[in-house]
Amino acid sequence: MSIATVLFFMWGFLTCLNDILIPHLKSIFSLNYGQALLVQFAFFSSYFIFALPSGKLVEWRGYKQTMVIGLVIMAIGALLFLPAAATASFPLFLTALVVLAAGITGLQVSANPYVTNLGPQATAASRLNLAQAFNSFGTFIAPFFGGALILGAIQATPDQLKSFSTSALQTYREQQASSVRLPYLGITVTLIALAVAIALIKLPPTDFTRDFRPGELQTNARGSIWTHPYLLMGALGIFVYVGAEVSIGSFLINYFGLPQIGGLSQKTAANLVPIYWGGAMVGRFIGSGVLRLVSAGKALAGAAFIACCLVVITMMSTGHIAIGSVILVGLFNSIMFPSIFTLGLAGLGELTSKGSSLMVAAIVGGALLPLAEGHLADRIGVQHAFIIPAVCYIYIAIFGIIASRRKDINQDPRHIAAA
Repeated sequence: MSIATVLFFMWGFLTCLNDILIPHLKSIFSLNYGQALLVQFAFFSSYFIFALPSGKLVEWRGYKQTMVIGLVIMAIGALLFLPAAATASFPLFLTALVVLAAGITGLQVSANPYVTNLGPQATAASRLNLAQAFNSFGTFIAPFFGGALILGAIQATPDQLKSFSTSALQTYREQQASSVRLPYLGITVTLIALAVAIALIKLPPTDFTRDFRPGELQTNARGSIWTHPYLLMGALGIFVYVGAEVSIGSFLINYFGLPQIGGLSQKTAANLVPIYWGGAMVGRFIGSGVLRLVSAGKALAGAAFIACCLVVITMMSTGHIAIGSVILVGLFNSIMFPSIFTLGLAGLGELTSKGSSLMVAAIVGGALLPLAEGHLADRIGVQHAFIIPAVCYIYIAIFGIIASRRKDINQDPRHIAAA
């Protein structure tokens, strides 16, 4: 569990750095919102591409080795930021993000079901919420880190950029992009150190994994994941949840900079982003206890309903109310991912590894929905484009209500959400 929480922290930290990269690269390369959100598209589409191969890797090499391989791939992706910055190449930045996310996908596919099955099914949602709280701690720290080291340079205005010659513009872009070198070099070293540490640690075997290969416990796995409706509904839930969370987080800096919202500079706005992600961290620590007393389905429905209301409020208000309501969404996002994940995997048995791959592949919502919101923002404005996450939360609330009525979980003593 300790090892898993470290991994959760690292991929949360790296994922949230995208919220800093988006406005930074948008300014450097003079991108519109739709183009800037290609950062999230490249990152989260990698989940869809590599989820199934990662699931196969878990079955072939086991959970521990998949974690190590994932960290090494992440280190390679982080290292690619150095040539991307040196050449000021937006396509190379996107390539680095794809590779980085491919490694994170391996961690997601291995660590999420591993934590889910480390103890009784009755407290799986609580346990995963606790691990996800450390993921949120990473997202809380990242904006401070990125804001200080990446957004510190003075940037040229759009009018000044138009006056630059081609060579001067390229020199300016290289100078601005160079701010990512030191942070991502440090990240590369950290990831390699973690990979070595986990490779050297001998993990104790459990009844669930034996040698951390799910196929070893029951070799005659039957059935198909496509015949499990709650898994499919859960996968769609992950799709819209990640899409909603990333859509909001990706726009916060630009949103807070709008005259009718806050009129804040990028660096000042970046200091507010950790409050959004910090709310998710606090909520997950609280949720770890609450989910021992309240069923995951009911808690999920309630949190999604409140999140939807908060998004509607920020769309209809200005100033401090708009800022406060959108930041508060993070608190109610907190329990959604782990609750949806455990509700989707419940009762899958030997199909857990394949189900986990499907759920992780659904994280592609973080690629598609922010991109859609970016194009919508170019047409109707950032504030009104938040209609997309509002609709996403409606579906999550419906899924929570349906899951709370699931008899095979809620009436079986092994699945009652009590301590």
